[in-house]
Amino acid sequence: MKIAAFLPNWIGDAVMVTPALRALREKFAEAEILAVCRPYLKELLEGLDLFDRQIDFNPHSNRRDQRSYRVARRLKYEQIDKAVLFTNSFRSAAIARYAGAKQRLGFARNFRKFLLTDTLTPKPRDLPHPVIDEYLRITGHLGCRTDSRKMELAVSQDDEIAFSDFWNDSLSNLVSWGYVCLSPGGAYGPAKHWPSFHFAQLAKRIATNLGRPVVVVSGPTERQRAERIIEMARHPHVVTTAKGPVGIGLTKAAIKNSELLVTTDSGPRHFAPPFGVPVITLFGPTHIEWSETFYEKAVHLQLDVDCGPCQKRICPLEHHRCMKELTVDQVFDAASAILSQAAEDSSKEVG
Repeated sequence: MKIAAFLPNWIGDAVMVTPALRALREKFAEAEILAVCRPYLKELLEGLDLFDRQIDFNPHSNRRDQRSYRVARRLKYEQIDKAVLFTNSFRSAAIARYAGAKQRLGFARNFRKFLLTDTLTPKPRDLPHPVIDEYLRITGHLGCRTDSRKMELAVSQDDEIAFSDFWNDSLSNLVSWGYVCLSPGGAYGPAKHWPSFHFAQLAKRIATNLGRPVVVVSGPTERQRAERIIEMARHPHVVTTAKGPVGIGLTKAAIKNSELLVTTDSGPRHFAPPFGVPVITLFGPTHIEWSETFYEKAVHLQLDVDCGPCQKRICPLEHHRCMKELTVDQVFDAASAILSQAAEDSSKEVG
């Protein structure tokens, strides 16, 4: 049996779909599972055994083999038995139909019901609900287990070495590896951004008052912002991965080995749970419920403002209160409490 799993495009969603992929793998242990997804998800999901092969799919790519009609033809050649659509696009359903998958499962959205053999009724778009549970609901239709929300990621040996090299180059004077990660990015839009000056002040206070070095992680499009935070912090123990080659693998390694992650509501936020790392997420315009993962070491900070959460990519009122008025003190206090509790728990274990 061959199963084609159409994965979500966003980094965070791709991590949140891993419990459903694990359930699918367990239920159909003998099947060959093909992940149909954006090319960059290869680095994200590297090291996991959730699927056997990846078929790169990007309808906007300059590479013809990643475009819709080529992917559809390839899947037709593969003779797919089941197509599981974690995506909601009409395009993905059309590809599954053209490929001749005998069973095509997904939510009845975007006028694609006639393209699917098995449809699930989606919850209303105006009712925030956990996406991670919706992914499990899809595979649950196939008889897969739905009782685990445990997300999975892995870090390759090369990425571990790359982060070790970064540490030796940036913080070689420190013996301890105890540090805090900050992730200031957000591909969704500027409305999710916490001010760079706030991040800089937080980093400086963590390094000065708590004695922890701070690593600001960065993707390719976030270099300038990360470097600006370092400039404003002006502390020798506040550094960034942005000054060298960056990538998802390096970010995973940085977060995996940290004591705490402080992040906006962005993809790297979901890197913490698979590695058991505490995480503070700074929410602004987005509903917490959409990306709730029920992780016991997660702290959500969100101001109660009369204009939000608005789900807008850019603040329509231009004042951006939901993020600008979330103070450094509030975030620092939350970080201090988590690190103090961790130290106390560690002392009890030793004792």
